[in-house]
Amino acid sequence: MDVYLPIANLSVNGLIIVALGALTGLLSGMFGVGGGFLTTPLMIFYGIPPTVAAASAASQVTGASVSGAFAHSRRGGVDYQMGGVLVAGGILGTGIGAVLFNVLQRLGQIDTVINILYVLLLGSIGGLMARESIRTLRAERSGVPLPAAKRRHHPLVANLPMRWRFYRSGLYISPLAPLLLGVATGILTMLMGIGGGFVLVPAMLYILGMSANVVVGTSLFQILFVTMATTMMHALTTKAVDIVLATLLLVGSVTGAQVGAKFAQKASPVKLRLLLAVIVLLVALRMALGLGYRPDDIYTVAPL
Repeated sequence: MDVYLPIANLSVNGLIIVALGALTGLLSGMFGVGGGFLTTPLMIFYGIPPTVAAASAASQVTGASVSGAFAHSRRGGVDYQMGGVLVAGGILGTGIGAVLFNVLQRLGQIDTVINILYVLLLGSIGGLMARESIRTLRAERSGVPLPAAKRRHHPLVANLPMRWRFYRSGLYISPLAPLLLGVATGILTMLMGIGGGFVLVPAMLYILGMSANVVVGTSLFQILFVTMATTMMHALTTKAVDIVLATLLLVGSVTGAQVGAKFAQKASPVKLRLLLAVIVLLVALRMALGLGYRPDDIYTVAPL
C-alpha cells in the first residue's frame, strides 16, 4: 500500500510506517518510555529525511503521551508545580532549538548533527542502562542485594539560589534547576524529535531528587506540552512536519502500546531494562556506522 508523503516528497509503504509506529509503541508499553527516541532513527533507516523524521516524530509523541498524562493525573501522580516550571523551560528550549535548527539547516549540516546527537545520546544512556541492569542481575544471582540508593538532589542543585517548596515531589530546591532541565529537553525535542522522557526521567530522579511516584506522570505532563510547542514551531519555521507520516505512526503506536503494556506485566523488570539497553545500543551502533558509510551517489543534483 503505497502512500505519498507530501513534505518528505517520496512514496512509502504505508503498512511499513504503521509497523514502525507499532514497534515503537510496543517498546513504549513494555519499558514505560516514549518511543520517540527510536521512531526517528527507524524512519531514517527506512529512508525518510532526518529533518522530516525528527519533526514528524515530535507530533506522534504528543498524541501518544495524552492518555498516559491523564492516567497519572487521575491517581495523583503529577506534580503540577514542578511540571509548570519544566514546561516553561521546555517552551523556551523549543525556541532556542528552532533557531539552532534553522542555522544548521542553512549550513547544510542538520542531518549530520541529528545523527551525531542520536549516537551520543543513545550510546551513553544505553551503556548506563546496561551496566545498571547487569549489576542488578548479578546481585540477584549471588543473593547479595545492592545497597539502596538514597534520594537526594545533586550538590549543584543545592547551591542554586531562590528556593521553592515542591510539596508533591518532596523537594525544597531552586526553580532554576528544573527550568534549565526543561530548556535542555526542549532543545533536544526540537532537534531530535524525542519526547524528552528518556533523558528527563533519570534527570528528575538523580539530579533533582524527585519522589519516584510522581516522576513518570510529571514527565508525561511536560512532554505533552513541549512536543505540542515543538510541532507548532516546526510547522511555522522549518515546514518539516509531515501530517500523513505522523498519522500513520500514531495509528501504529497506539495499538502497539496496548500490546506492550500487557507483555510488560508478565516479564521481569530487570530483564526488560537490559533488553531495552541492548536495543538502544544496537540502534546507536547502526547510526554510528551510517555516519561513516560512503553513499552510493556521492553527488546529487537538486532543483533550487
